[in-house]
Amino acid sequence: MRRIPIHQSLLRPALILGAERDLLLCSGLLALLVGVGGFTLYSALAGFLFWVAASFVLRRMAKHDPVMSKVWLRHVRQQEFYPARSTFWRL
Repeated sequence: MRRIPIHQSLLRPALILGAERDLLLCSGLLALLVGVGGFTLYSALAGFLFWVAASFVLRRMAKHDPVMSKVWLRHVRQQEFYPARSTFWRL
């Protein structure tokens, strides 16, 4: 029987700072837009605090499940196909 090793990097999810890559980059972009868009020190502080809070929440979420956002998106897309209740004709 032939054995083919699968490298661990092919199975590991893409995380940045312990959070999902896409969500962390989007929250960083949003924080940058808020921080730079206001042209004040308060808006920069608000953007920085938003980024710190978002990265904390995203890290906790990724610690529980590294691909939770993709699972949630698939769940939302398939809700109309697979309702979470029994059908009318079930005995």
